[in-house]
Parts: sequence; C-alpha cells; structure tokens
Amino acid sequence: MCAQMPNPVLESISIIDTPGILSGEKQRISRGYDFAAVLEWFAERVDRIILLFDAHKLDISDEFSEVIRALKNHEDKMRVVLNKADQISTQQLMRVYGALMWSLGKIINTPEVVRVYIGSFWAQPLLVPDNRKLFEAEEQDLFLDIQSLPRNAALRKLNDLIKRARLAKVQAYIISSLKKEMPSMFGKESKKKELISNLGEIYHRIEKEHQISPGDFPNLAKMQELLNGQDFSKFAALKPKLLEAVEDMLANDIARLMAMVRQEEAAMPSQVVKGGAFEGTMTGPFGHGYGEGASEGIDELEWVVGRDKPSYDEIFYTLSPINGKVSGAAAKKEMLKSKLPNTVLGKIWKLADVDKDGLLDDEEFALANHLIKVKLEGHELPPTLPEHLVPPSKRGTVLEE
Repeated sequence: MCAQMPNPVLESISIIDTPGILSGEKQRISRGYDFAAVLEWFAERVDRIILLFDAHKLDISDEFSEVIRALKNHEDKMRVVLNKADQISTQQLMRVYGALMWSLGKIINTPEVVRVYIGSFWAQPLLVPDNRKLFEAEEQDLFLDIQSLPRNAALRKLNDLIKRARLAKVQAYIISSLKKEMPSMFGKESKKKELISNLGEIYHRIEKEHQISPGDFPNLAKMQELLNGQDFSKFAALKPKLLEAVEDMLANDIARLMAMVRQEEAAMPSQVVKGGAFEGTMTGPFGHGYGEGASEGIDELEWVVGRDKPSYDEIFYTLSPINGKVSGAAAKKEMLKSKLPNTVLGKIWKLADVDKDGLLDDEEFALANHLIKVKLEGHELPPTLPEHLVPPSKRGTVLEE
C-alpha cells in the first residue's frame, strides 16, 4: 500500500516503512512471500536503511537476524535507532546499548561499528527525562544525516554503478570458468553438480588469478541455487573486449563522472530535507544547544562573561599586569592550570585576544577563562567568536574591522 501526503519532507525524500519484524511464536506464521529477499531488493535501491529497536523490549529474532544478513554489502547505508530510550533509567540504558552492540556485532561482520542513535522519537513527554540532552544531540545527528541524503544522492548512485559493474565483471569470469570446465559430449549433468558443489574453490581461483576482492563476488549459496536451473553448455564465451571496456570505464570514465558530479553539486543550491520535524530543530530557543556552552547569553543584554568577571579579575591582578594587560607568558601559566591540551588552549587564546595584540586585558582574560569553562563543561568551542561574547569595550572595533 502506498500513501501520498502533502508534506514538504516528502518533496525531498521518499520513505518506505516495512512491515514489523515477527518474533516468538509469530515467526512460525508464513508471510506468503520471501520477506528478506524483498528487503534486499529495496536495499540495493535506497540511500539509507534505518533499523529500529525498542530500548524497553530489545529482541533480535531469527527473522530480524535473517533480514540483517540479507542486507550484506549495504552496511554503509545502515543506521540503527534505539527508540523509546526514555522508558528506562540511565543504568538500564547502558546495559541495553551494550547488549545491542554485542548482538549486532555477531550479525553485521564489518570492521566499522554501525552508528546507533539513542532517543525517544515521538511527540510525547519523556517518561525518564534524565538523558534529555543526550536524546537531543542524537536526534540532531540523525536529522543531519537524513537531511544530507538529497545532496549526496548522485554520488551514491555512481557508487552503486561501480558495484554493479564490478559484479558484472566477476560474474563474467565465473560463467566463463564454468563453461570451460564442461565436457563437450557426455557426463554434463554430473559435471554440473560437481562444479556447483565446488563453486567456492572456483571463486578462490578467480580471485587469485584476476586480483579481485572477495567482496566483489556474489553470495555463494544464492549463486549455487541460481546455477542449478541453468544449462552450462549454453553459456556465452568470455569476450575480452567487453571486459576491457568495463575496466576502462572503471579506471577512467568513473573518475571523470565523479568530478562532473562534484562540480554540478557545487554549482547547485544546497539540497536538504525540509519541513515536518526538521523545522524548528536548527534555529530558535529550542534548537539543539541554544543558550548552552558558547551560546549561553546569546539573547541577553548584559555580557554573560560579566557574571564571573569579579573572580577572574582577582586572578588577573595577581599576574602583575602592565598598562592594564598581561603578557602571553603570564596568561599561559594560568591557562595551563585547566589541564586542557595546548591545541585547545591555543584556540581559546586566538578567540580571546580580540584585538590581536598578543596581550590580554581584564575583559579578554575573563573571556579566555569563560571559554575554558565552556570547554571543561563538555561543550565545543565556536570557530569564530560569537557577537554576544565580544567584550563590551571591543564591540565597536570588531564591527568596524
């Protein structure tokens, strides 16, 4: 069943919601179609695959395991959402997250850990609000990931073309190898059974002979099943010129196409998913991180650093300022007490030295300490100094510059 809705989100992306996964006794009920095969077909054509788990009833059933295995070779598209995480305590959430990662690690055989987003993705009050900030950060990351899909769609399609071309090349080698092994007159059926049985060895031989990655080969069991219904003697012979054309395309044409795609994307306006839940999550007082960290005091008339300036001034005047300013060496000794790495302190110095004279006056020194506090509280430093953090005496100068 397909539903069309007047929603701005759907102008940028199409959403396919699969039937729920069966578990327990329900798994014995036949769906009447190959569920895993259908999902595999969709997986080849979509840009993102999101696996949903409920934190309060984590269960990876046999059918779910089969589905995840069917998504092999599409791990780069996969994301995991641990939903309804507000229904359990922080301690329980840690246990559930660990159990989920352990279970997925047994099914998804990749060196990279699959990205898991933790949250409560519905418009209801949080039952256990302890992890609200974590949920907001995870929601923001998930939304940014989804919003980037239209922008990167062309590159993903090009990557799919590369995968298909490499698979076609490998299958040509497999078919050619099987045809060569077949007898011309007698014993064709028995030889066919032998070749299908030893298909894994044929894969290994082709891999070594043509320097092909094991990941480019089709699924062994599925290939064996498909070959059972084929007449090997009718297979076409290998055509070297066609293979050369594929090789040339992969080596040269794809590189040119990639450059053209990047040029077109750079020339076009940025494409992101808009509307629905994506509205109101980036800006305004309910945007992620608004009024926190370096954004604290963004909508206040008073300079936010001024609240703690008296305590910072006490430290400032112990550093023996000359003409109202302390040297970089003196400020460094005090800033090192934060135990932050030099790379971070260097960035803080660059932000705090507003007039770029290599010295800090009392306001700049207070600003440096405020930014140290921001970093120690676990927030990120801004790339440039926000307007609301500019010291009052420097605001006219900064605006003129």
